[in-house]
Amino acid sequence: MLITDIVKILTDAGIEQNEANIEVKMLIEHFAGYGIEDIIMGKKLDEEKLELVTQKAKLRASTRQPIQYIIGEADFMGEKFIVNPSVLIPRDETEILVRKAVEIIKEQHFKSVLDIGTGSGCIACMIAKMTNATVIGADISFEALETAFKNMEKLKLFNRALFRKSDLFSMIREDEKFDMIVSNPPYIPPSMKKDIQKEVTFEPDTALYTNDENGLEFYDKIIKDAPKFLNKNGYLLFELGINESLAVAQIMKNNGFKNILIIKDLANIDRVIFGNI
Repeated sequence: MLITDIVKILTDAGIEQNEANIEVKMLIEHFAGYGIEDIIMGKKLDEEKLELVTQKAKLRASTRQPIQYIIGEADFMGEKFIVNPSVLIPRDETEILVRKAVEIIKEQHFKSVLDIGTGSGCIACMIAKMTNATVIGADISFEALETAFKNMEKLKLFNRALFRKSDLFSMIREDEKFDMIVSNPPYIPPSMKKDIQKEVTFEPDTALYTNDENGLEFYDKIIKDAPKFLNKNGYLLFELGINESLAVAQIMKNNGFKNILIIKDLANIDRVIFGNI
């Protein structure tokens, strides 16, 4: 079987051509250890490894399981993060959140950050890697925290990115104060679940969906408690769901946050909101 045949397995399943090309490249690199240098040098792909790649492509095509779960890792901000169905797959949009957090931390010389709903730990780890701050990543899922810890070990962020089992602030002590709280919370209303892309159904519901129909449940809970855990001039940053920015901004204002600003993503969608107390 040729590589073009493997790509066709994916395109025949309805995966767009460019995406199929990228995914086959990812499969070949991961399962065959075959990269761009090998292609340039004209190295032949081992038949046994080619068969393994073919099997994984057929799995992707038949189930629509995300390619990142099949290979067990996802690219995020130049690092490869371990992922599995207990955590969300890091998105490019979340990079906007991390970069703004890093910018503020460096400007304000912040030292302590709390990441609520840390999942794979990608936000906590990258903030710890790119600044001098210590980050605590909190999550309700033990399986997610196991994954986050493995990513911390992989990036050698010992004593810089720490993880704790906590339902929002439930296991954060009242005397613990942070310079910044950051979160990419669940923000998809349950009514949208029936229309969600097949690939997204493999990701954990608890990290995706709210219980309310406006998608604001977790913003509301975090914003109301955040002032108790923030130092003076402490910042709160969120990733935003579509059409939720104005409502989140109002909740922040109602709870004493000021200097509230919104950042758009490349699609001109309000994607990140932040303010200080």
